[in-house]
Amino acid sequence: MSLTSPLFFAFLAGVVCAYHLSASASYRRLVLGLGNAIFIGSYLTDYTQVLPLLVFLLLGYACVSILSVWKSSIALGLGILGVLAYYVFLKRFSFFDDLGHLPFPYLTIGLSYILFRVLHVMVDVHSGDLDERIDPLAFFRYTCNFLCFVSGPIQRYQDFRTTDGTAVVELDADKVFQAFARVVAGYAKFVIIAAVAEYAFSFLKPQLFQAGDPSFAKLCMLYAVAASLYTVYLYYNFSGYMDIVIGSGTLLGQTLPENFDNPFSARSFLEFWQRWHMTLSQWFKFYLFNPLVMLLLSCFPAPALTAYLGVIAFFVTFLVMGVWHGTTAVFVVYGLLMGAGASINKLWQLACTERLGKKRYKAITETLAYIYFARGVTISYFVLALTCLWTPELLDFTRLIGRLGAAGMFAAFVGIALAFGSFWWLSDQVAPRLSAPAVLAAARDSLVGRNLTVASQIMAIVAVTTLLHKSPDFVYKAF
Repeated sequence: MSLTSPLFFAFLAGVVCAYHLSASASYRRLVLGLGNAIFIGSYLTDYTQVLPLLVFLLLGYACVSILSVWKSSIALGLGILGVLAYYVFLKRFSFFDDLGHLPFPYLTIGLSYILFRVLHVMVDVHSGDLDERIDPLAFFRYTCNFLCFVSGPIQRYQDFRTTDGTAVVELDADKVFQAFARVVAGYAKFVIIAAVAEYAFSFLKPQLFQAGDPSFAKLCMLYAVAASLYTVYLYYNFSGYMDIVIGSGTLLGQTLPENFDNPFSARSFLEFWQRWHMTLSQWFKFYLFNPLVMLLLSCFPAPALTAYLGVIAFFVTFLVMGVWHGTTAVFVVYGLLMGAGASINKLWQLACTERLGKKRYKAITETLAYIYFARGVTISYFVLALTCLWTPELLDFTRLIGRLGAAGMFAAFVGIALAFGSFWWLSDQVAPRLSAPAVLAAARDSLVGRNLTVASQIMAIVAVTTLLHKSPDFVYKAF
């Protein structure tokens, strides 16, 4: 069920209307559970396609049930290994081809995000942070919430249970309008900005692989522009999707966590990941980074090593997070680039603090030159690392990097850094001067003004969709 299809609109409207027919918690949970089942069923052409997913859910629930009565570290370790092994088998990672595959097609959409929820519940049940017994239907509603099924956001069970069909949702006109406006704004990002960027990227990408010998300057320019367009496409596609599901969740009494917080304003790679796909980075922080740091500290308790053990933990965490994005060897490269970016960033902070002192280093980071330099370098590194996502086969990736060479990659890096840094400097200088006068701002924020804004966005969505002759797909569905 595509998010941009009329079928999804009808489905969402039906679930919202059915949900509000009764204030009974049992009834509302039934509606949400059926909604999840119908949504998953929309991806199936044969009932056998859902069987591996059901086994995955049963395995996860069995592990949670065992841990609720036997809080053993051995049981937790075996459970995590079992769930991860079955996940790797279902995802068909290319470097585990010798394991074999199931002899029929099956559903893999949503599997990665179900994994995060299952592991989170297992760890929290073992630690005692979740001390209640989770019934099977609640487990299904949480792990397969149709709003978060395809690609998050990753919500903790403790937050989910407070609104699991029990929230008092008063849908007054203002709340409905705000939810509807956010959904429309999400579609505007998704259908207009992301779709146009993807259209331009698809036009430029083949030129990078065409036979011939383009000039060095042309090749670098093509690569820098194509990589930047893909980043724009990825951000507006993903953040638009989040606006759609978070706005829709409001109508069902669900307060879903935000996933983006102005990531392109980040001044470092580590800050960038505090603003980009936040629920993913927070999950890895709590369930991989923190335990890994504690393990390293127990093995190497010397205080002088503490900061550098954090560097190692950053590298491993971002390596795993990068590899998670795909099933081919090039995603190992992506993981290495993510790990290198995080660890180099941390080493830079440590070196500057030791050499300059905290106060002087902080003062330098607040200067305009440093701010825009840091923002440009951060975004440029991320843009180039994303090449792994649009060349998912290692042969294509190495072929492209081979054509560019070290000089070409460096030139593209510098060009993107200068372009992004200059753009944000100019934007920050001009934006305050373009603020609307009080009268116009009041008109914009009035009931008529807000309705005109939404109406204009809807008209633009229809126009662009008609012009491009296709509905965009959700990019993270493939990860």
